[in-house]
Amino acid sequence: MEDPNQIKLSVVVPVYNEEENVQILHSKIDAVLKSIGIPYEILFIDDGSNDGTFRILQSIYRSSERTKIISFRRNFGQSAAMAAGFGAARGSIIVAMDGDLQNDPGDIPRLLQKLDEGYDVVSGWRKDRKDKMLLRKIPSWIANRLICSVTDVRLHDTGCSLKAFRREVIERIRLYGELHRFIPALARVEGARITEVEVTHHSRRFGTSKYNLTRTFRVLMDLTSLNIFLKYLKNPLRFFGKLGILFGFLGSLGILFVAFQAIFKKIPQSEFNVLITLVFLLWVLGSQFFFFGFVASLIVKTGDRRGGYLTSHYYATKGDR
Repeated sequence: MEDPNQIKLSVVVPVYNEEENVQILHSKIDAVLKSIGIPYEILFIDDGSNDGTFRILQSIYRSSERTKIISFRRNFGQSAAMAAGFGAARGSIIVAMDGDLQNDPGDIPRLLQKLDEGYDVVSGWRKDRKDKMLLRKIPSWIANRLICSVTDVRLHDTGCSLKAFRREVIERIRLYGELHRFIPALARVEGARITEVEVTHHSRRFGTSKYNLTRTFRVLMDLTSLNIFLKYLKNPLRFFGKLGILFGFLGSLGILFVAFQAIFKKIPQSEFNVLITLVFLLWVLGSQFFFFGFVASLIVKTGDRRGGYLTSHYYATKGDR
């Protein structure tokens, strides 16, 4: 058996209520990785499953020295599960994939081959996608167009979970919300070289899809915040400064209006006090936004952006085997 400290490849698989799939998936991944011939590990992240998924994963763990389990106390979402897996992975190359058997482990060697060509991130492209047209394909196509236009990362399929990364790139990315969809864009900020390869996509055999249309709203919100992040990462003072100037300008217009009303209209003292209070509030808000901009600029210039996702989870240990 290989020295566990010399792991070269880590496969990270988030799962949620996939009791019928995890055993089959583990067998397929294990067979593919053995054929590659490099030291590897398989990490399953149980995202708070309430079926028999964790029990089956424990059985897999006891029978496989190359398998590791992370179990969340409750459902935190796919981004949190991926972040936990990336944080625990020891390989210099990390592959992420779904746990529903729709991604094909047989595509992993092709991803690794592409990495060997000098790329840092290789994303899967489900060209022949086996999903429902109305609920999955059309929303996904719209999301792909929006994400590509905002992030300027040209991929056909940003939502495919099957991806390969160099460790030095992925360990600098902090995931939350639905940001697992935007990993290539976040990697581009780090200067990563990104490409994609066509991968096989299977129809779901067991279980039910965890996707619903409410996730579309969350993706749009994260995309909006990501757009601001990408634009103003280098100098956040430009973003907060614009807001500060806007509120300062409104405050200045307000004081001119108050002066005009006081001189020519002889407004009552009560109305005058209210208007002066509003003007003062606008100026204070403008000053606050400038202050936030200065603080954010200091954080960007002096802080370390290597992130991690801190959450409650359980690590299976060798004593559990």
